[in-house]
Amino acid sequence: MKKSYKDLSYKEMVAERDKLRKELVNLRMQKVLSHLDNPLALRTVKRDIARLNTRIHAVDIGIAKAK
Repeated sequence: MKKSYKDLSYKEMVAERDKLRKELVNLRMQKVLSHLDNPLALRTVKRDIARLNTRIHAVDIGIAKAK
């Protein structure tokens, strides 16, 4: 099930995006250096980052409101 980012405040969304970016870097390092347990985790994290970026941009330009 997808996470709902609509309930997060602007600062929480930015913090979550930063956390996911760090996780993506770690997954990429694991992929290069060793075996990755769940290869689909890369895709999932990238998509979550894209969802957050979309939501953050919508708040920035005034289309959506953050809580």
